Amino acid sequence: MTDTHTLTQNDHTHGSATHGAGRELQDEIVRAVCDALLPALEPPADALGDPVLEAYYRDGAVARGIDVAVAAAVPTLDATLRRAIAGLAEHLEATGFLEADADPESGERVAMLRAAGDASLAHRNAVRQLKSMAMGTFVNAVDETGTNPVWPALGYGPLTYRPATPGETPKNLRVETPKAGDEVVLTADVVVVGSGAGGGVIAARAAGAGLSVVVLDAGPHVVDAKRTQHGAEGGPLFLGRGGLFSETGQMGILAGSAVGGGTLINSMVSLRPPQKIRELWASEGLEGLDGPEFDVHLDRVWSRLGVNTEASHHNANTRAMITGLAELGYAHERLPRNFVADGVSEFCPFCAEGCTHQQGYRASTVVTYLDDAVASGARVFAGAWVDRVLAADGRAAGVVGTIETADGPRPLRVDAPTVVVAAGGIESPALLLRSGIGGPAVGRNLRLHPAWIVTGVYDEAIEAWHGQIQSAVSFDLTEVVDGEGFLVESLSLNIGSWAGLSPLAEGRTARDRMRSFDRYATWHGVAHDHGAGRIVLDDEGRAALIWDLDDDIDYRVGVRAHQELARMHRAAGAKEIFTFLWRDLRWRDGEDFEAFLEALAAEPPRDHLAMSAHQMGSCRLGSDPAVSVADGRGQLHDVAGVWIGDASALPTAPGVNPMITVMAVAERTAEALVAAAAPAVTAPAVTAPAATAPARTSPREAD
Repeated sequence: MTDTHTLTQNDHTHGSATHGAGRELQDEIVRAVCDALLPALEPPADALGDPVLEAYYRDGAVARGIDVAVAAAVPTLDATLRRAIAGLAEHLEATGFLEADADPESGERVAMLRAAGDASLAHRNAVRQLKSMAMGTFVNAVDETGTNPVWPALGYGPLTYRPATPGETPKNLRVETPKAGDEVVLTADVVVVGSGAGGGVIAARAAGAGLSVVVLDAGPHVVDAKRTQHGAEGGPLFLGRGGLFSETGQMGILAGSAVGGGTLINSMVSLRPPQKIRELWASEGLEGLDGPEFDVHLDRVWSRLGVNTEASHHNANTRAMITGLAELGYAHERLPRNFVADGVSEFCPFCAEGCTHQQGYRASTVVTYLDDAVASGARVFAGAWVDRVLAADGRAAGVVGTIETADGPRPLRVDAPTVVVAAGGIESPALLLRSGIGGPAVGRNLRLHPAWIVTGVYDEAIEAWHGQIQSAVSFDLTEVVDGEGFLVESLSLNIGSWAGLSPLAEGRTARDRMRSFDRYATWHGVAHDHGAGRIVLDDEGRAALIWDLDDDIDYRVGVRAHQELARMHRAAGAKEIFTFLWRDLRWRDGEDFEAFLEALAAEPPRDHLAMSAHQMGSCRLGSDPAVSVADGRGQLHDVAGVWIGDASALPTAPGVNPMITVMAVAERTAEALVAAAAPAVTAPAVTAPAATAPARTSPREAD
């Protein structure tokens, strides 16, 4: 993406979170929206006599209390989404939504929501968010028994594996909780902000070199053996509880936000960076990245994580994808993964929700690098939000923020002459922006690996929630549009994601479609970005994402991905195909397939929705301070002792799942950091950094 603003005035939102409509009126409208999306319906003939199916149709948002729950949750959303929902409420008030026909069979209110989304991307973002919250609650929320009454209607049953035994679950990582007090003050040689792929590696190497290390993570520490592993539990592990979108809603973000970061919730795909990417990065100031020096770091990570292909097994979803690939003449490979046990593929269908076996089978940083760090004396703290990096006389002095204690949240200060910023591609640039350090490139160059998603509906049961999320990949389409393209991988989306992100439909149609959930197979094309997005601060000083599909190559790659995935589904035997595009484009067996492909190609950029599980490049390394934040080894150009240690450091998108690349770059940075920090350094007197950017109505005004 570029900094050029191409949106119309109607695509922007303005004012406070209660703009236009008061809170009570906004709540009333939100509840009415939930009722329109999930109305009370007369059960169809095939449901009569089946209490589960009758209740599935009869009990909508109001009967289940979903409307009230969603309205109560809106104030907890980020500022961009709150503002968008407030703007939608104002629009719906002005257009008579509350006075419109509420009969679900008329479809009038859903038509008004569709029209609002057609008129403004901000309204569309709000509609999609409310739909995701309402439908997600409908299919994901569980009672005290850990079940949801609608699951049998969807062919979605409880997981069948046994819980982990104590022998299968190693000792839990030691995470400290500070004692109650007015302020928590810690000292260390190195403070690491973030505990994911990069932060975990650097913490281990620094502690192993004899430096005192404090690791801070804003998210919780999850004890996996105590989890029941259903969709409702996944939210706290994600940034924004999995509901984070760009300002216009064209990009959804899935990012880890717990001790272990993305390594806790990713699909464990372990791929090395392509040689051409390594050569590109070496030419931009990351000396040696294209040669044997970096091979050593890659090999070290590969070994520590126990990466292998032997434990990768194909579920029905992936087998269908392989069939589709083969029918079209495309090759596939078994994916290497940091999954360290064989014969247990049935135990890992919900990697994105914290597997109960994770500490035995998934080699996340929790059981590898963080465990190594703690064994060497590092201290790990969860619930620690870092607001600013402190600097004095041009070098690091520590960090300040808040931390959860036994007596609630308290101010936090860590005095340290070395600071590692490893909070992820979204939060790391926001931290530097709040701190007033890092130079003009902070937040720019954000790369996201846009994932374009297509679902096929089959005659036979797929039950994509059983087995491993991803176990095969095709590289045959990685250079199909002006040298750019996408990987093809299977995808096991949470049931709430399908319900929330699929195209807007009238209440009865939406309910009918979800009954086919057990026959859904979903695959995605993970693209190598040509353009870029940006992270800025919203009017509350928090990260806001600017990303529009305004790069022509990225748009054409997205179209090609939709078309190729649709071809694969048809070749594999799908009887119906749909996407996450805004318009409800569907192909059904017997219809003109070429016309469907042409319709996919005709969809304008603004109607596309991409998802990102990889946020990179927003604090990129490089030799030029004008376009990079840190030097080729990871230290800020403008503040000594502050290092970038996560995916935000990558100069461009690698075009493959980035975990191995991030960890190997972090190994390289750790080597330089230890060499620089090994001499005893006394932290200088702390002074406040430059003032952060002023509050603003819209993140775009940061330009």
